[in-house]
Amino acid sequence: MTPQTGPAHLRLRPLRGAFTALVTPFTTDRSLDETALRELVRLQVLAGIDGLVPCGTTGEAPTLSPAERDRVIGVTVETVAERPSRARVTVVAGTGTNDTASTIAATRRAAALGADAALVVAPYYNRPDGRMLEAHFTAIADEGDLPVIVYNVPSRTGTNVPADVFLRLAEHPRIAAIKEASANLDQIATICRDRPRDVAVLAGDDAWTLAVLAMGGDGVISVASNEIPGELVALCAAARAGDWETARRIHARWLPLFQANFRGGPNPVPVKAALTAMGVLQSDAVRQPLLELAPADRERLLSLLREIGLVEAGGRLALPRSSHLPGPAADAGTEAVA
Repeated sequence: MTPQTGPAHLRLRPLRGAFTALVTPFTTDRSLDETALRELVRLQVLAGIDGLVPCGTTGEAPTLSPAERDRVIGVTVETVAERPSRARVTVVAGTGTNDTASTIAATRRAAALGADAALVVAPYYNRPDGRMLEAHFTAIADEGDLPVIVYNVPSRTGTNVPADVFLRLAEHPRIAAIKEASANLDQIATICRDRPRDVAVLAGDDAWTLAVLAMGGDGVISVASNEIPGELVALCAAARAGDWETARRIHARWLPLFQANFRGGPNPVPVKAALTAMGVLQSDAVRQPLLELAPADRERLLSLLREIGLVEAGGRLALPRSSHLPGPAADAGTEAVA
């Protein structure tokens, strides 16, 4: 595949809509399951997803070797390219680490593999201050050969990217967006108000998607869209069209799932269990230090999946019809709001 580097990447199409933070499927012996990954990507593309994000938090990037990360990114790009929709589906590769030089190298490799942009998490453990964060992201934008989405998730990194720091970074021509998972309403509102028009604000938590869109944000990098890609696409599209009644209805319909994906174990433990129950994955294996759901938590999750119509009592249901469309699946469970 021909690398895309330099000025061509400044023409990245607007980052709007639903982007799936892909799980990384493993076999029962916890090796990379490329076949399952390709099938997952195909399902996402067929469901109309706006973008795919391999090797993020949900993809268990910290337990993937550099070679495995590159392979996951490459397989994602190759599989998306099987269909004419490749130009529509943006591939955002997770390349962030807590080492600037390593992140630059990983971002360059992702560019060579054909990724459209890089998701770069704030450095974890070493806790850089605002001045250091600005220098870190600027160096990656300068030298990484891809547009950068700044990933702010202080609950995991121990470091917040303040609004003023991001707004300065947003003046850089290769800072394309922020994935905001700080759960700080004032901070997100400030960024939505003051960012340059061509810099996107993406929710980093499914339950916050509606609120971020209402503040003028552009979409979500989603865990739940592994399970219900069409629903997240529909939520974002409704908000973009000003149809807030539909957006609120979709949000309320799936809020129990958004919450369940973070109960019983850290992400992606519950979503992998759900995808296995739905028949999308053959195994919910995760890599240590993560462990699969405990039996009681698994049963609670299965009960919810049956209640909201993702798993049938007598079998498996892989991908539901979108609840914004007419038909039986649209009516099932519309009152289930946590």
